[in-house]
Amino acid sequence: MSAEIAHRPAGRSGKGGSRKALGGALGAVLLSLPACVWLWGFTVDDALITARVAAHYAQGLGPRFNAPGAFTDAVTPLGYAPLLGLLARGNTLSVFRFAKWFGLAAWLLTAGLLGGLVARSGTRVLRFSPLCVVAVSAPLAAWAVSGMETGFVTLLATLGVAGGTWGAAALGVAAALRPELIPFAGILVAARVAVDRPGRLVGALRVGCVVAPVVLCASLRQELFGQVVPLSFYAKPSDFAHGLRYALGGFAFTGLPWLLLATPRELSLLPRAAWPLLLALLGHAGALVLCGGDWMPFYRLAVPVLPATALLAALLAEQARPAFAAVRLVVAVAAALVLAVGLGPAARQVGFDRARLIAAAVPVLAKDERIAALDVGWVGAASEAELLDLAGVTDPQVAFFPGGHTSKRIPASWLFARGPTAIVLLLARGAPLEIPYETSLFARAVEGHVARLVAGDFQVRTTLALGEQTYVVLEPKLGP
Repeated sequence: MSAEIAHRPAGRSGKGGSRKALGGALGAVLLSLPACVWLWGFTVDDALITARVAAHYAQGLGPRFNAPGAFTDAVTPLGYAPLLGLLARGNTLSVFRFAKWFGLAAWLLTAGLLGGLVARSGTRVLRFSPLCVVAVSAPLAAWAVSGMETGFVTLLATLGVAGGTWGAAALGVAAALRPELIPFAGILVAARVAVDRPGRLVGALRVGCVVAPVVLCASLRQELFGQVVPLSFYAKPSDFAHGLRYALGGFAFTGLPWLLLATPRELSLLPRAAWPLLLALLGHAGALVLCGGDWMPFYRLAVPVLPATALLAALLAEQARPAFAAVRLVVAVAAALVLAVGLGPAARQVGFDRARLIAAAVPVLAKDERIAALDVGWVGAASEAELLDLAGVTDPQVAFFPGGHTSKRIPASWLFARGPTAIVLLLARGAPLEIPYETSLFARAVEGHVARLVAGDFQVRTTLALGEQTYVVLEPKLGP
């Protein structure tokens, strides 16, 4: 970490500083754990997509979503699925369960690192106040246990905040896994080189440590998949207006950004080494706007930089008047609790509901060879059949069809040429299955479109419950 941030207060021994860092680390871990336990059931469908690809890596099949299919960039973080495939064995659900524990372990390591950095950032007790927000942060806890790569990427980003050449390398890997982190990583390392002046060779090495993994990842994508950007860039086209709303929502409801609303006096007292961190966080906010945000709950794309936000908030608290710090802390905790209380109870049930859905779907889909669906994650956990991805997240051909990932205008010629033996469509929340089924209210535009396309050729096989919603399973009609 930059010397001015990781300074040891005058008159303190190295041993005393180490004890403080250890105490801060342990305290941060203990504060972070309860929310993770509470939200253990949270997940998203994409986590099962990652797990299916990882299971195929473990079987020696390479980057394939469908075992007999072509190579596909089925998940944005290229490199994470093979890592899971190296560490875990078994089917999709086995890998998914491992991924949840792996993400939790990564986040607890991150929390410990953050606590140690905060402990070393000053001498006042106020510097620990951001950890109160971390303790009630639904985004940090939920995404740690989701089965996605977020916990691991958050660890890498926080190692980068700690500084040094290895920190720059960690930032480079994080940016390669999550391209929206490229501005954060690039600005932080470049600005620190400018502030710290470590020498031309060391400075160039640190900048290279950020650039090299990003370039390598883009080159691998070009070699394997014929494109340098993630498939999701095409499957889920960005929207500036949605990105702006996403960034503002992340500021308002993740809690920690409220602690950065400092007075001019507090900003003037910040150590010079803190300014690169502030600039990098502003760069990440801009990246969230430009990339169009994300459709997933709990502001996933903001999560990797929340520990960095907490550290900067600790540095500001070190300079703050107690009254100002208390007001900011109350607002930050209240904002974080709004998100946790508003979404937490439902979010913590998602995984349990999905597990019941998968168990019910296994016998229903057992004989199918090709299944068309938008939510291919859970369907892929219930069946090893070839999946026809109506969102295009795993299928480059569908990704380039017009529309967003929930509104692809699937051509009838494409769908019938692929010959699905089952089609899985989700009804809108609370909507009944109508007769005929194509007149039902479906959850996403592409599902209503597909239902109308196949109305004369497919019939209802059965329905499957997911909480308050219902999946309809269609099958080809038998004979004339």
